[in-house]
Amino acid sequence: MNLQHIPQIKHTDSGNFFLLAGPCAIEGEEMALRIAEKLVGITDNLQIPYVFKGSFKKANRSRIDSFSGIGDEKALKILRKVSETFHVPTVTDIHTNEDADMAAQYVDVLQIPAFLVRQTDLVVAAANTGKTVNLKKGQFMSPESMKHAVQKVLDCNNENVMVTDRGTMFGYQDMIVDFRGIPTMQQYASTVLDVTHSLQQPNQTAGVTGGRPDMIETVAKAGIAVGVDGIFIETHFDPANAKSDGANMLHLDYFEGLMNKLVAIRKTVNSF
Repeated sequence: MNLQHIPQIKHTDSGNFFLLAGPCAIEGEEMALRIAEKLVGITDNLQIPYVFKGSFKKANRSRIDSFSGIGDEKALKILRKVSETFHVPTVTDIHTNEDADMAAQYVDVLQIPAFLVRQTDLVVAAANTGKTVNLKKGQFMSPESMKHAVQKVLDCNNENVMVTDRGTMFGYQDMIVDFRGIPTMQQYASTVLDVTHSLQQPNQTAGVTGGRPDMIETVAKAGIAVGVDGIFIETHFDPANAKSDGANMLHLDYFEGLMNKLVAIRKTVNSF
């Protein structure tokens, strides 16, 4: 994947990893713009190629009363406003074939959730929009099996595809990252490490996913050290009161410090 195929992406010649980051879900316009402004400032200063992330809806919920969104079109319009205001590309996840065409009118990258990455019709629908496609590796899938998901996109004459590792199930209520999978998947496509989802603790009896945000820096550093192409991090200025995935999001106040460390590690890695 050539990063320059993503509209409005900057700093592609900096030698840095690229970044997909933002809140788990779009909760409203003010929160999205507030987070985007902070992240754009940090990434411009550090010359990190950046894509703003936000889910326009959350279809995969443990409980029927869990937050799922503020309305599809309303959230997608906020994503467009972020892009127009800060001149950055945006990414959102889709869940149905119809979502692909709808979301493609507002965002630059379509993301296939890990639980849905084997759904051929969904992957093909995303690929056929011509947008860049981000394929999340299923928690139940091997790195080697992702070559078939990538090939589905390529077979649609769309070469703009990336793969994201978001951890692998370890028992019923924990996730681990097998860093051996990163160079394996890099044989098929540019590879991203989803740091925060890799630290989820799903299947809690309360029906609310837990997490280990205290390990975000550790996993992110390891990913950069082994040469991952991109990093995916969800962040919020008030994770405790976020409407989705607050238990494993990085507090926005800590974002700049972490990026400084990751850029320094990347510079060292590039020197070898």
